[in-house]
Amino acid sequence: MSRSYGFDTLQIHAGARPDPATGARQVPIYQTTAYVFRDADHAAALFNLQEVGYIYSRLTNPTVAVLGERIATLEGGVGAVCCSSGHAAQIMALFPLMGPGCNLIASTRLYGGTVTQFSQTIKRFGWSAKFVDFDDLDALAAAIDGNTRAIFCESIANPGGYITDIRAVADVADRAGLPLIVDNTSATPWLCRPIDLGATLVVHSTTKYLTGNGTVTGGAIVDSGKFDWSASGKFPSLSAPEPAYHGLKFHETFGPLAFTFHSIAIGLRDLGMTMNPQGAHYTLMGIETLSLRMQRHVENARKVAEWLENDPRVEHVTYAGLPSSPYYERGKRVCPKGAGALFTFAVRGGYQACVKLVDSLELFSHVANLGDTRSLIIHSASTTHRQLTPEQQKAAGAAPNVVRVSIGIEDADDIIADLDQALAKATA
Repeated sequence: MSRSYGFDTLQIHAGARPDPATGARQVPIYQTTAYVFRDADHAAALFNLQEVGYIYSRLTNPTVAVLGERIATLEGGVGAVCCSSGHAAQIMALFPLMGPGCNLIASTRLYGGTVTQFSQTIKRFGWSAKFVDFDDLDALAAAIDGNTRAIFCESIANPGGYITDIRAVADVADRAGLPLIVDNTSATPWLCRPIDLGATLVVHSTTKYLTGNGTVTGGAIVDSGKFDWSASGKFPSLSAPEPAYHGLKFHETFGPLAFTFHSIAIGLRDLGMTMNPQGAHYTLMGIETLSLRMQRHVENARKVAEWLENDPRVEHVTYAGLPSSPYYERGKRVCPKGAGALFTFAVRGGYQACVKLVDSLELFSHVANLGDTRSLIIHSASTTHRQLTPEQQKAAGAAPNVVRVSIGIEDADDIIADLDQALAKATA
């Protein structure tokens, strides 16, 4: 765009123009698998990465491309690649960096599915993960070895709403010459911009707040364009000759966009974790109201958390927006507009009381999701984190006596009233 616009403008306009053929104001859904080449030379140039364009929708699609540019703009990155889910985005982010025998350092405070992906599934690729409490920066630095290729955390961790000191973690990553990957799903770029705090890559489950309406799954990886992939020799996928493209070196050829181009030309080509154009369309419509929704999410979450903290039926609340939280001051630095709308609270009566609470709610939806306009609840220990050991559950903030809530944009008094009646039944 021709000037520096504010967030509210960019969330509506970035990456898009009226359709030149029809004048359509909304981004069209390009429901097509393939694209006609102008001639043989044009096709060859596209396949040789000598010209940017559309070949096949597993790689690129005009609707999806607009979404990628919009997310990259909001995050302050140089490019973004959209894919089929948040879990796909995590694998896509690691794919150019890792190799057999390599490891990443991951925060202990992560979504349970991410812990499972990193502790179990990536072993099939010959990768491994070390889990460290990122509040202990010395332990983080000590965990790095010669085979470490990335550091991974969440800005606002799921489920407990813990806030990572991204700047401090980025400093550790910089000293080790490693990229920092930050999952910004729970915060969104309206609350936090990890790249501004030193992150190399940002990943999203666009399924959540970015879409905001619980309709489609999706993921995105945003490239800061600031990392020197050739400095250490540890990232040959990006710095060394690529046999599939006649020896082309991605970092040498594409500079700041090396990671983005590699993720399309190699990652989407071979892994096939493609976002469909209808899904991208739903997410684009959701992003148009992102700032408005997030403001209401945060306002409601603060009111609900304050009410819960003062209720004798509740043992504790983890919301970082409460002055009593150990992460309150950090939250104001990392997420100055608010601590998000995701947190947990412990119910007196333990596991069974949590189950009764979930079953007694009327306004809340009991689902394995977050970031919807609707208020959502789940008992993580029996669902999203049930594959973890009790020690891992506790470390992740998903102990058996804890429920996770994603506070929606309904009337806050109605949300509180629903929790009140359900707590009465759960702790009777």
